[in-house]
Amino acid sequence: MTIRVRQVAAACALGAALTACGAPSVPHASRPAPSAPSAAVSRPPTLAPGPAGLTPVFKNGPRVGGKTVALTFDADMTADEGPRAARGEHFDNPQLISTLRTLKVPATVFMTGRWADEYPAEARAIGRDPQFEIANHSYSHYAFTGDCYGLPTVAPDRMKSDVERAYTAFKKAGVPNAMPYFRFPGGCYDRQALKTLSAVGVTAVQWDVVSGDAFATDSDAVAQQVLEGVKPGSVVVMHCTRSAAPATERAVRMIVPELRKQGYRFVKVSELIGATGQHR
Repeated sequence: MTIRVRQVAAACALGAALTACGAPSVPHASRPAPSAPSAAVSRPPTLAPGPAGLTPVFKNGPRVGGKTVALTFDADMTADEGPRAARGEHFDNPQLISTLRTLKVPATVFMTGRWADEYPAEARAIGRDPQFEIANHSYSHYAFTGDCYGLPTVAPDRMKSDVERAYTAFKKAGVPNAMPYFRFPGGCYDRQALKTLSAVGVTAVQWDVVSGDAFATDSDAVAQQVLEGVKPGSVVVMHCTRSAAPATERAVRMIVPELRKQGYRFVKVSELIGATGQHR
Protein backbone atom coordinates (compact mmCIF):
# COMPACT_ATOMS: atom_id res chain seq x y z
CA MET A 1 0.00 0.00 0.00
CA THR A 2 1.33 3.38 -0.86
CA ILE A 3 -0.29 6.68 0.03
CA ARG A 4 0.50 10.37 0.11
CA VAL A 5 0.63 12.12 3.49
CA ARG A 6 1.96 15.25 5.16
CA GLN A 7 5.67 15.45 5.95
CA VAL A 8 6.65 13.29 2.98
CA ALA A 9 7.10 13.82 -0.71
CA ALA A 10 3.54 13.47 -1.95
CA ALA A 11 3.92 13.91 -5.66
CA CYS A 12 5.31 10.46 -6.33
CA ALA A 13 3.47 8.24 -8.77
CA LEU A 14 2.38 5.31 -6.71
CA GLY A 15 2.94 2.89 -9.53
CA ALA A 16 6.46 2.77 -8.06
CA ALA A 17 5.59 -0.02 -5.67
CA LEU A 18 7.12 -0.28 -2.25
CA THR A 19 8.34 -3.65 -1.18
CA ALA A 20 9.19 -5.80 1.65
CA CYS A 21 11.57 -7.23 4.01
CA GLY A 22 13.71 -10.26 4.52
CA ALA A 23 15.61 -12.14 7.14
CA PRO A 24 17.54 -15.35 7.61
CA SER A 25 15.63 -18.59 7.50
CA VAL A 26 14.31 -19.97 10.76
CA PRO A 27 14.26 -23.80 10.96
CA HIS A 28 10.65 -24.79 11.48
CA ALA A 29 8.41 -27.54 10.25
CA SER A 30 6.19 -26.00 7.62
CA ARG A 31 2.61 -26.65 6.64
CA PRO A 32 1.50 -25.58 3.15
CA ALA A 33 -0.49 -22.35 2.96
CA PRO A 34 -3.92 -22.77 1.37
CA SER A 35 -4.55 -21.39 -2.08
CA ALA A 36 -7.35 -19.55 -0.35
CA PRO A 37 -8.19 -19.43 3.36
CA SER A 38 -10.08 -22.49 4.59
CA ALA A 39 -12.68 -22.87 7.28
CA ALA A 40 -10.64 -25.03 9.65
CA VAL A 41 -11.19 -25.13 13.39
CA SER A 42 -7.85 -23.34 13.88
CA ARG A 43 -8.72 -20.68 11.33
CA PRO A 44 -7.54 -17.21 12.38
CA PRO A 45 -10.31 -14.80 13.35
CA THR A 46 -12.04 -12.96 10.51
CA LEU A 47 -14.92 -10.53 10.56
CA ALA A 48 -18.38 -11.69 9.58
CA PRO A 49 -19.45 -10.60 6.08
CA GLY A 50 -20.81 -7.10 5.73
CA PRO A 51 -24.24 -6.08 4.41
CA ALA A 52 -25.34 -8.13 1.39
CA GLY A 53 -22.46 -10.51 2.04
CA LEU A 54 -19.78 -7.98 1.10
CA THR A 55 -16.18 -8.54 2.19
CA PRO A 56 -15.88 -7.03 5.69
CA VAL A 57 -13.43 -4.15 6.27
CA PHE A 58 -11.36 -3.82 9.45
CA LYS A 59 -9.71 -0.50 10.34
CA ASN A 60 -8.86 -0.68 14.04
CA GLY A 61 -9.37 -2.75 17.14
CA PRO A 62 -11.23 -1.92 20.34
CA ARG A 63 -10.49 1.46 21.89
CA VAL A 64 -11.14 0.14 25.40
CA GLY A 65 -9.90 -2.83 27.37
CA GLY A 66 -6.17 -2.29 26.96
CA LYS A 67 -3.59 -0.26 25.06
CA THR A 68 -2.74 -2.45 22.07
CA VAL A 69 -1.36 -1.38 18.69
CA ALA A 70 -0.52 -3.30 15.52
CA LEU A 71 2.40 -2.27 13.32
CA THR A 72 1.81 -3.45 9.76
CA PHE A 73 4.33 -3.37 6.92
CA ASP A 74 3.32 -3.43 3.27
CA ALA A 75 5.54 -5.55 1.06
CA ASP A 76 4.76 -3.89 -2.25
CA MET A 77 6.25 -5.10 -5.49
CA THR A 78 4.25 -4.70 -8.68
CA ALA A 79 4.03 -7.36 -11.34
CA ASP A 80 6.17 -5.34 -13.78
CA GLU A 81 9.07 -4.42 -11.48
CA GLY A 82 11.23 -7.46 -12.11
CA PRO A 83 13.62 -5.54 -14.39
CA ARG A 84 14.28 -3.02 -11.61
CA ALA A 85 15.17 -5.82 -9.22
CA ALA A 86 17.40 -7.37 -11.89
CA ARG A 87 19.28 -4.07 -12.15
CA GLY A 88 20.02 -4.19 -8.45
CA GLU A 89 17.21 -2.22 -6.81
CA HIS A 90 16.65 -3.51 -3.28
CA PHE A 91 13.04 -4.35 -2.57
CA ASP A 92 13.76 -5.85 0.83
CA ASN A 93 14.84 -4.50 4.20
CA PRO A 94 16.53 -7.19 6.30
CA GLN A 95 17.65 -4.61 8.86
CA LEU A 96 14.05 -3.66 9.63
CA ILE A 97 13.08 -7.29 10.24
CA SER A 98 16.18 -7.73 12.39
CA THR A 99 15.25 -4.65 14.43
CA LEU A 100 11.69 -5.92 14.95
CA ARG A 101 13.13 -9.21 16.17
CA THR A 102 15.60 -7.52 18.49
CA LEU A 103 12.86 -5.30 19.93
CA LYS A 104 10.51 -8.31 20.16
CA VAL A 105 7.76 -6.54 18.24
CA PRO A 106 5.11 -8.78 16.64
CA ALA A 107 4.02 -7.49 13.23
CA THR A 108 1.82 -8.27 10.23
CA VAL A 109 3.41 -8.11 6.78
CA PHE A 110 1.02 -7.53 3.87
CA MET A 111 2.98 -9.08 1.03
CA THR A 112 2.39 -9.13 -2.71
CA GLY A 113 2.70 -12.45 -4.50
CA ARG A 114 5.12 -10.86 -6.95
CA TRP A 115 7.49 -10.08 -4.08
CA ALA A 116 7.25 -13.64 -2.79
CA ASP A 117 8.21 -14.86 -6.27
CA GLU A 118 11.22 -12.53 -6.29
CA TYR A 119 12.41 -13.30 -2.76
CA PRO A 120 11.08 -16.75 -1.82
CA ALA A 121 13.70 -17.46 0.87
CA GLU A 122 12.93 -14.19 2.63
CA ALA A 123 9.18 -14.72 2.35
CA ARG A 124 9.61 -18.20 3.82
CA ALA A 125 11.76 -16.96 6.71
CA ILE A 126 9.26 -14.27 7.67
CA GLY A 127 6.31 -16.63 7.27
CA ARG A 128 7.90 -19.31 9.47
CA ASP A 129 8.81 -16.91 12.27
CA PRO A 130 6.03 -16.94 14.90
CA GLN A 131 6.76 -13.30 15.66
CA PHE A 132 5.26 -12.35 12.28
CA GLU A 133 2.23 -13.15 10.19
CA ILE A 134 1.97 -12.78 6.41
CA ALA A 135 -1.22 -11.47 4.87
CA ASN A 136 -2.28 -10.88 1.26
CA HIS A 137 -1.60 -7.62 -0.60
CA SER A 138 -2.63 -8.99 -4.03
CA TYR A 139 -0.31 -10.64 -6.51
CA SER A 140 0.27 -7.69 -8.84
CA HIS A 141 -0.14 -4.62 -6.60
CA TYR A 142 -2.43 -3.22 -9.27
CA ALA A 143 -5.40 -1.20 -8.05
CA PHE A 144 -8.85 -2.67 -7.52
CA THR A 145 -10.51 0.63 -8.46
CA GLY A 146 -9.83 3.29 -11.03
CA ASP A 147 -7.90 6.46 -10.20
CA CYS A 148 -5.81 4.99 -7.38
CA TYR A 149 -2.58 7.00 -7.16
CA GLY A 150 -1.63 6.20 -10.74
CA LEU A 151 -1.51 2.43 -10.24
CA PRO A 152 -2.49 0.16 -13.12
CA THR A 153 -5.86 -1.48 -12.50
CA VAL A 154 -7.08 -5.05 -12.22
CA ALA A 155 -10.15 -5.88 -14.29
CA PRO A 156 -13.15 -6.89 -12.15
CA ASP A 157 -13.15 -10.40 -13.61
CA ARG A 158 -9.51 -10.88 -12.54
CA MET A 159 -9.67 -9.52 -8.97
CA LYS A 160 -10.47 -12.84 -7.33
CA SER A 161 -7.77 -14.69 -9.26
CA ASP A 162 -5.21 -11.99 -8.45
CA VAL A 163 -5.77 -12.51 -4.72
CA GLU A 164 -5.74 -16.29 -5.08
CA ARG A 165 -2.57 -16.12 -7.16
CA ALA A 166 -0.83 -14.37 -4.26
CA TYR A 167 -1.76 -17.23 -1.92
CA THR A 168 -0.35 -19.64 -4.50
CA ALA A 169 2.91 -17.65 -4.58
CA PHE A 170 3.15 -17.78 -0.77
CA LYS A 171 2.63 -21.54 -0.84
CA LYS A 172 5.28 -21.96 -3.52
CA ALA A 173 7.74 -19.91 -1.46
CA GLY A 174 7.14 -22.15 1.56
CA VAL A 175 5.05 -19.77 3.69
CA PRO A 176 3.21 -22.18 6.01
CA ASN A 177 0.15 -20.24 7.13
CA ALA A 178 -0.70 -17.12 5.15
CA MET A 179 -3.49 -15.26 6.92
CA PRO A 180 -7.02 -14.72 5.53
CA TYR A 181 -6.51 -10.95 5.51
CA PHE A 182 -6.25 -8.74 2.45
CA ARG A 183 -5.07 -5.15 2.02
CA PHE A 184 -6.11 -3.37 -1.15
CA PRO A 185 -3.22 -1.88 -3.14
CA GLY A 186 -3.24 1.85 -2.52
CA GLY A 187 -5.94 1.24 0.07
CA CYS A 188 -8.46 1.81 -2.73
CA TYR A 189 -11.68 -0.19 -2.86
CA ASP A 190 -15.33 0.18 -3.73
CA ARG A 191 -18.51 -1.86 -3.42
CA GLN A 192 -17.73 -3.83 -6.58
CA ALA A 193 -14.34 -4.89 -5.25
CA LEU A 194 -15.82 -5.91 -1.89
CA LYS A 195 -18.51 -7.92 -3.65
CA THR A 196 -16.05 -9.64 -5.98
CA LEU A 197 -13.72 -10.72 -3.17
CA SER A 198 -16.48 -12.06 -0.94
CA ALA A 199 -15.98 -15.52 -2.45
CA VAL A 200 -12.35 -15.60 -1.26
CA GLY A 201 -13.36 -15.40 2.39
CA VAL A 202 -10.90 -12.73 3.48
CA THR A 203 -11.25 -9.75 5.79
CA ALA A 204 -10.04 -6.52 4.17
CA VAL A 205 -7.63 -4.72 6.51
CA GLN A 206 -7.16 -0.97 6.32
CA TRP A 207 -5.66 1.24 9.07
CA ASP A 208 -6.30 4.30 11.19
CA VAL A 209 -2.72 5.64 11.46
CA VAL A 210 -0.64 6.62 8.41
CA SER A 211 3.07 6.61 9.20
CA GLY A 212 4.14 8.79 6.29
CA ASP A 213 7.18 6.62 5.64
CA ALA A 214 6.57 6.23 1.89
CA PHE A 215 9.45 8.02 0.16
CA ALA A 216 10.33 9.73 3.44
CA THR A 217 13.91 10.42 4.47
CA ASP A 218 13.20 12.09 7.83
CA SER A 219 12.80 9.32 10.40
CA ASP A 220 12.01 11.83 13.16
CA ALA A 221 9.01 13.11 11.19
CA VAL A 222 7.77 9.56 10.55
CA ALA A 223 8.07 8.67 14.23
CA GLN A 224 6.32 11.86 15.30
CA GLN A 225 3.43 11.24 12.92
CA VAL A 226 2.90 7.74 14.27
CA LEU A 227 3.18 8.78 17.91
CA GLU A 228 0.69 11.60 17.40
CA GLY A 229 -1.82 9.30 15.73
CA VAL A 230 -1.79 6.11 17.78
CA LYS A 231 -4.78 5.29 20.00
CA PRO A 232 -5.68 2.04 21.73
CA GLY A 233 -6.48 -0.53 19.04
CA SER A 234 -4.71 1.35 16.24
CA VAL A 235 -3.46 -0.25 13.05
CA VAL A 236 -0.37 1.59 11.76
CA VAL A 237 0.52 1.29 8.08
CA MET A 238 4.23 1.34 7.29
CA HIS A 239 6.51 -0.07 4.58
CA CYS A 240 9.49 -2.35 4.49
CA THR A 241 11.84 -1.54 1.63
CA ARG A 242 15.27 0.00 1.37
CA SER A 243 14.55 1.68 -1.94
CA ALA A 244 11.35 3.58 -1.25
CA ALA A 245 11.00 3.80 2.53
CA PRO A 246 14.56 4.28 3.79
CA ALA A 247 13.60 6.00 7.04
CA THR A 248 11.33 3.27 8.41
CA GLU A 249 13.83 1.19 10.39
CA ARG A 250 15.19 4.23 12.21
CA ALA A 251 11.66 5.44 12.90
CA VAL A 252 10.69 2.08 14.38
CA ARG A 253 13.60 2.30 16.80
CA MET A 254 12.09 5.56 18.10
CA ILE A 255 8.43 4.54 17.98
CA VAL A 256 8.64 1.26 19.86
CA PRO A 257 10.27 2.38 23.14
CA GLU A 258 8.12 5.51 23.31
CA LEU A 259 4.85 3.63 22.88
CA ARG A 260 5.97 1.05 25.41
CA LYS A 261 6.73 3.88 27.81
CA GLN A 262 3.12 5.01 27.29
CA GLY A 263 1.88 1.54 28.22
CA TYR A 264 1.18 0.13 24.76
CA ARG A 265 1.55 -3.54 23.86
CA PHE A 266 2.37 -4.53 20.28
CA VAL A 267 0.19 -7.21 18.68
CA LYS A 268 -0.52 -8.70 15.28
CA VAL A 269 -3.63 -7.80 13.30
CA SER A 270 -5.11 -11.21 14.09
CA GLU A 271 -5.15 -10.37 17.80
CA LEU A 272 -6.93 -7.07 17.19
CA ILE A 273 -9.55 -8.76 15.02
CA GLY A 274 -10.00 -11.48 17.62
CA ALA A 275 -10.62 -8.84 20.29
CA THR A 276 -13.44 -7.12 18.43
CA GLY A 277 -16.13 -9.54 19.56
CA GLN A 278 -17.46 -9.49 15.98
CA HIS A 279 -15.18 -12.12 14.54
CA ARG A 280 -16.12 -15.59 13.41
